[in-house]
Amino acid sequence: MQPLEKAVSLGMSMASAALAAALFKRVWKLTSGDDDTPDAGDLERGWTEVLVAATVQGAIFGLVKAAVHRAGAQTFQHRAAGGRRR
Repeated sequence: MQPLEKAVSLGMSMASAALAAALFKRVWKLTSGDDDTPDAGDLERGWTEVLVAATVQGAIFGLVKAAVHRAGAQTFQHRAAGGRRR
């Protein structure tokens, strides 16, 4: 992996984490009507609510991570191929 590719990958990872966190907060607010997302340490929330929130959060983070990683891989593959699409 080239140094530029590493730097871009790190930056995109940080941006994708922020995007996923914001997306999860929005999805949680739309589905539950609650502004605060459940935290595993919040003992006022039930097990079901905490585990459902963790599942949804994991799915969103995984989706965003895969999309960003795929886009980055295609971008660098495109550049390495001299601008030609495969």
